[in-house]
Amino acid sequence: MNKKFDRFAGVAFLIIGILFLVESQRIPDSAYGSSVGPKIFPMGLGIILIALSIRLLYETFKYKGEESEKEKLQYKKFFIIFGSAILYAFFLEKIGYVLSTFLFLLIAFQTMERGKTFSSIVIAAIFSIGVYFLFSELLGGSLPGFPLF
Repeated sequence: MNKKFDRFAGVAFLIIGILFLVESQRIPDSAYGSSVGPKIFPMGLGIILIALSIRLLYETFKYKGEESEKEKLQYKKFFIIFGSAILYAFFLEKIGYVLSTFLFLLIAFQTMERGKTFSSIVIAAIFSIGVYFLFSELLGGSLPGFPLF
């Protein structure tokens, strides 16, 4: 890994984690009097992000003195995944959460590592259907459903 990039990322994520923590305190408490309110989740994310960024910064000080070879940036893969993320956001309401998430994950998995098509299909299907079921059915949230072709 690149020590300079990891230090920059560690500091950036540390700042984002602190902002999560500070801004979560501005969310009003639950109206039901419960001790578990709407601020718990973002506050927990902030704490996790702070802990992981401190760990990343700590790891950068354990690096050896020599720098590793420069890795070639993979612009083509980046733009494929970036473009598919934009299309994912565009088609989310039109074709539903499950189908759009499945297609996005399948494209992203195949872009990152060609081959292993069957495992990519299985993982993308399990994730998209599983998250939809957990969020919609168990937690009572709402996600764009299945398309009504």
